[in-house]
Order: sequence, then C-alpha cells, then structure tokens
Amino acid sequence: MVMGFVTTADAEISGISGGERYTGVPWASRSPVLGQNGMAVSEQPLASLTAIEILKRGGSAVDAAIAANAVLGLMEPVANGIGGDCFAIVWDPETRKLFGYNGTGPAPMGRTLARMQADVSHLYARMGLPYKDHIPPLGSLSVTVPGAVDSWSALHQRFGKLPLAEILAPAIGYAENGFAVTELVAAYWKGNMAVFQKNLAMLEEFDNARRTYLIDGHVPGHGEIFKNPDLARTLKQIAEHGRDAFYKGKIAHTIDAYFKRIGGDLRYEDLANFHGEWIEPQSVNYRGYDVFELPPNGQGFAVLEMLQILKAYDLKKMGAGSADAITAMLEAKRLAYEDLAKHYADPRFAKIPMKGLISDEYANQRRKLINMARANPDIGPGDPWLFEGDTTNFAVADAGGMMVSMIQSNYRGMGSGLVADHLGFMFQDRGELFSLSEHDANVYAPGKRPFHTIIPGFVTKDGRPWLAFSVMGGDMQAQGHVQVLVNMIDFEMDIQQAGDAARWRHYGSSEPTGEPAQGVGTVEMEPGFLPQVKEELRRRGYQVVAGTGAFGGYEAIQFDERNRVYRGASEMRKDGAAIGY
Repeated sequence: MVMGFVTTADAEISGISGGERYTGVPWASRSPVLGQNGMAVSEQPLASLTAIEILKRGGSAVDAAIAANAVLGLMEPVANGIGGDCFAIVWDPETRKLFGYNGTGPAPMGRTLARMQADVSHLYARMGLPYKDHIPPLGSLSVTVPGAVDSWSALHQRFGKLPLAEILAPAIGYAENGFAVTELVAAYWKGNMAVFQKNLAMLEEFDNARRTYLIDGHVPGHGEIFKNPDLARTLKQIAEHGRDAFYKGKIAHTIDAYFKRIGGDLRYEDLANFHGEWIEPQSVNYRGYDVFELPPNGQGFAVLEMLQILKAYDLKKMGAGSADAITAMLEAKRLAYEDLAKHYADPRFAKIPMKGLISDEYANQRRKLINMARANPDIGPGDPWLFEGDTTNFAVADAGGMMVSMIQSNYRGMGSGLVADHLGFMFQDRGELFSLSEHDANVYAPGKRPFHTIIPGFVTKDGRPWLAFSVMGGDMQAQGHVQVLVNMIDFEMDIQQAGDAARWRHYGSSEPTGEPAQGVGTVEMEPGFLPQVKEELRRRGYQVVAGTGAFGGYEAIQFDERNRVYRGASEMRKDGAAIGY
C-alpha cells in the first residue's frame, strides 16, 4: 500500500530528526499500551494514574472516569473543569448495551433573544469595534449552566461502586498540596491569560480569575507547582453532599450572588432546575464496524454522515495520506458540515431530521456532489427531510468489561474569564455557539442548549465492544474522529499509529452560529504529508496551508477480545499518557 506520509528520514530539523523504532512504522511515537485488568487514557499522566488507582480499589470504569475528570479540571483548566459541560458513552457489560448521557446546560432563563441581540450590539459599540452578529467569547453573555457535576452524579448513580468522596479525594489532594504544571498546559495557560488581558472590556470582572489562576501575579510555568485551595473546598462540598451541593446548595447560592453582582444572568433557579438526560447513541455501519455517536445538540452525527458518504470509496486502495483519500474525506467533511450548520441544535427547540441525516439514501444523494478531480465550490446543505423516518476527552476500561468514552470541556480555551467568588473554577463560554438569527435552528433562546462541539465516540464489532475513543478540539472533532477511524479500519494502523499519523483540518464551512461558508475553505496540514500530495490538493482547488497545531487531542482504548487485553493510546501532541495494568 502506498503511504503518503513523510517518514523520519524525510524531515530534518537543525540537522537532526527523530530516532527510529525497531518495530512498527518509523513515525509512530510509541507502541500501544497493554493492560489485562484495566486501562486509562487522558491528557494528563496524573489523571490517568488516578483512574488506575480507583480501578485498583475496586471502582468501576465510571468511578475512574469521574476521578480522572476531576483531576483534569484542576490540572488542565485551559480545556475543562466543573464550570463546563460533559458527554459520555458507557458500554455496560451486564446488559451488553451502550448508554449515552448528555450533560449540557442551557442558557439562563433571564435573557430573551431581543435582549441578547441588543446587549451584543451594545458591547461591541462600547469596545469601539464594528458589530458582529455573534455572541462574544468572553464575559457573562457566553455563560450557560455547567453540566459536568450533573453528569458525574447521573453516571455514578447508575454505574458507580465507590463513594463519591473516595472518587474525588485524589483531585482534592492535588488541589490542596499542588502539582507540577505540564509543558503544553503551561503554554496554553499563558496564551489564555494574555487573551483575557487583551479583551478586558468584554469581562465584567477579572480579579477572581487572576486570584485563582496566577501565582504571585504570574502565570504558572512548565514544572512550577500550582495549588487551587478554592477548588479543593468546592470539590469537598460535592464529595460530601453530591450534585445538590452544586445545583441547590451553598455553591449555587454563591454563583447566584456573583452573577447578580456583575450584572450577568445565571441564577440559582437556572441551576436548581437543571438536569441532563440519558440519550440513546446512534450508529452507522462502516465496513463491518458499528460506529456510535450521540445525537444533536452535539456534532457527532457529522461523523456518521461522513462515514456514510465515504463507504463508497476504496480508501485502502487509494492509500493513506494520498491526494485521492484526502480529497474524498475533505469533500465528505464539507458536505456534512453544511448540514451541521443548518440542522444541528437542541432537539427540544428545533425539529432535526436525525434519521435522514445518517441514512444510506441521503449519503448516496450527497455523494453525487463530489468531484474527485476538483473541489466543489458550490457545496451547501442538503434536504435530509426527504429521507426522514422515525430518530478534555478521556477513556477508562475496567476488569469487568465496562468501557467509558467521556469528554468534557469549557469550550474556547479556559472559558468565559469569569470565576465566582472563592469557588476555584471558571465558567464555560459555550453560549458563544448560539446563532443570533431567528431563522436558524440553533438560534439563541432562554433555557435552550447551544450547539455543542464535544463528542465521545464508541465502536462495536459484531455486537461486542471494540473501541472507546474521542478526538477533542472544536470543529476538529468530527473530522478527527473520521481520520482516526479510517486509519484503523481502512489503513489497518494500530491504535497508537492511528492517532500519531499526520492530520489535516478543514475550516471555512458554514457555521451553526450563522456565519456563511468561506468558499472552498482552508485546509491546514501537518508536516507529515508528502509535499507532492499538498501540491496536488492545491491543483484540485484547495487552499492548503501549514498547520497551526490545532489538530485535536486523541485518546482511545481498544478491546482485543481474542486475548482479553485492552490496548491504550494517548495523543502524542499533548501531555498525557495511557496506563494499563
């Protein structure tokens, strides 16, 4: 098979390049991690270790996932935390079924669309900026109800074994005693604080964030010890009193008082009335593998639509990293994302043609718009109603066969910039993803959940678990899911190679926030693709540019049923680790 990737011999940096592996492909970062009794993969080695420790104490995979999430919220505040939302897919070995949970919070009830439009306009005018028909990424206008703690509670009640206090104890200990900040997180931390400082006019208040996330006035550096005693106290309340501490107790009252003080909308009633929901994962069959994603308000169905379109192409024959394989995937992405922009929203507020979007018939229709020789300049949304009928990522697996794919996020970077008094966490800015146009399915409304980017993924083979995985990173996620799955299923890469292989990222499609498509868009490509492949894609009409590093974060656990062994892989572009035992 022809491989369109650069090997270590092709790319030298300052006279030296990577060493060579004795086994496997030369560009892979390492071999998969193996474990017979349990596996944890995350973007922070201490979070993975925490999950393993919980498994060894008799905890379930869900217990371990919650423990890892709590640690990640502390150690990777640039991406997630209890001020954000959460999705999960759980394979339950007892019922041999997949369970999905949507822990995404709605917009506060206190602001109408008309008032939101007026306040957005006023904010940009006050900043001396031209009006943008877009909710700003910072400040209280972007804040929605955090759903992470609710997700922990629901998952724990159904699948937990250990007390919540024992599960949260490691995160509390690290928050009180400190931990060493990892390299990439330190870089993100510095960048986020610089963005907040540059855009202070968007923020009603920033002293609390400085107090929480700086050490003696400076951003924590790589290897520096960081503590968050406020978060430790908040987690202790949750450990003792459960979700009610966050949504109905002292924490909720503190949040209410804070937003009243700064002029924001989030209120005690918004928190007290919130509950996430159990939802059924949906699937398509891709070359004998059943790929499961969660339905909107997340973007998981874009993965399924892309795979449906790609089924008709012999990607294996085209070759990994080839111009033909990338063209097929790029065009499938562009088609699916136009449908995403038009149809994906909170299904409680908008009618969504869920069955039509992922049907074989609709994929056949959409596929007709693909020209392998030239990028189609006129891609728009289709009409899936014609085919309608009835419708920070990490993973853990335990010795009993339970596997969890879980993803949690504050959305853009650290979040809104707002930290309630002495609570130790930042509120998400997920509300930025609403549209302000009343004609859009994803238009803002009080009590409505915004479109979501975070998506957990799961794959079964012949009705048995095969892969719990995710690729985080905004609109990279759905296209990242497809690239990893194609690498494993079509190109027969192992679980680590599938994540290490060079990635592309397309942007410039229409957005669920209302922004129109930017022509054919732009394709960022990592250096690992052959120069002649990039040149051929340019000849076909794509704008190919160098990558900016925004290629997502991949974590995955694969179950080898024949040997009864878990295989783990962690993102080589991040700070994390896969640990098995």
